[in-house]
Amino acid sequence: MTQIATVERILDAGHAEISVPRKSACGHDCEECAGCGISGTAIRARAVNPIGAAPGQKVVVESSTKKMLRIITLVYFTPLALFFAGYFLALALTDSTAIQYLTAGLGFAAGILTAVAYDRKLRARGGISFTIVRLF
Repeated sequence: MTQIATVERILDAGHAEISVPRKSACGHDCEECAGCGISGTAIRARAVNPIGAAPGQKVVVESSTKKMLRIITLVYFTPLALFFAGYFLALALTDSTAIQYLTAGLGFAAGILTAVAYDRKLRARGGISFTIVRLF
């Protein structure tokens, strides 16, 4: 996955701190919609800097698509899958609608907690790795 980033500062001979604009599915046409309130936010990350980019330069960065897909699956699919698993498990075991809904909600909450735990683990290991591939 490639993105455009700005080099904020040089950390050492082979690494730089970059600022990557946060992307979302909405397209950020904020003049038409003010629903999310997240206009212009950016993620700061450490990137391998093999080309020697300098602070202030716009660069193209690359990150692992496989890791991004794993994160996306965990964040979006796991809570939904555990929601339905909890619901259908309770449906098979009881006729109580309240228990079915409660079990589905607990499954969804377990999925959210799993995603939060993975996010914390990923941040402790340095987050998503970026590599500066060329100047923009």
